[in-house]
Amino acid sequence: MSIYPSQGPIFDTHAHYSSGAFNADREAVLDNLPAKGVVGVCEQATHSGDAPRCLALAHAYPWVWAAIGIHPESLLPADKCGSAPPAPTISVYGGDWAAEMKALAPFYDDPKVVAVGECGLDYHWPVPKEAQQALFEAEIRLALELDKPIVVHDREAHADVYALLKKYKPKGILHCYSGSAEDAVWLARQGILIGFGGAATFKGAKRAAKVIDALPLESILLETDCPYMAPEPVRGTRCDSSLIAYVGEYIAQRKGLDPETVFAQTAANARRVFHLEP
Repeated sequence: MSIYPSQGPIFDTHAHYSSGAFNADREAVLDNLPAKGVVGVCEQATHSGDAPRCLALAHAYPWVWAAIGIHPESLLPADKCGSAPPAPTISVYGGDWAAEMKALAPFYDDPKVVAVGECGLDYHWPVPKEAQQALFEAEIRLALELDKPIVVHDREAHADVYALLKKYKPKGILHCYSGSAEDAVWLARQGILIGFGGAATFKGAKRAAKVIDALPLESILLETDCPYMAPEPVRGTRCDSSLIAYVGEYIAQRKGLDPETVFAQTAANARRVFHLEP
């Protein structure tokens, strides 16, 4: 029996409400989330183009915070973007990610910016490897310098992501985790929290189930990556933070806990990693 909508407390550690998918009803969606149990959202920037919108949302809602960074896909060359325009990393900065990072630097002085991200490595798309590796390393160093957590995107790049995380040992989040249970355990011991969203509920998501079983609840975070990856039983629809109710319920079933315990602990985990007041 589904508990949707949940009374929470739901803390969505990874959202993209600045996405065009919410242009028609963004304010209405966000206004309705607290009534569905949502107590926190971390809105993720992907480049200098959406960073101001992310921060504006964080200032518009007391329960929204922002992560500011450059996503590896923002380095995708213009001729590889299909019908979509290239990100400002290419169109404005000509691929000079260091100049874009410099332009983003003032954002980190804002108390509503709680993390560096979304950043990482993506080997699924034809993004130049050397450039994205150098960018990710620079963003890890920035997170350490600022004493902020890092929000890591890892798509088909486990070995290189893990190598940099082992080298620098930042605190933060591995978003939409797709690695093994064994790797999740050492990452958690090093101070990386593991994010689970709708994909964990998909039929055939056996690896995610093993990771959830292997980790203590104190190392787990809930997320959406909305508007993407809506969970079962609403897979394929536009996702929003309230749908985390299904993910929390699934984790509770696997761990033999009541959903309220899962929501309360993962919300506390989120506040801890983002250095927010309890």
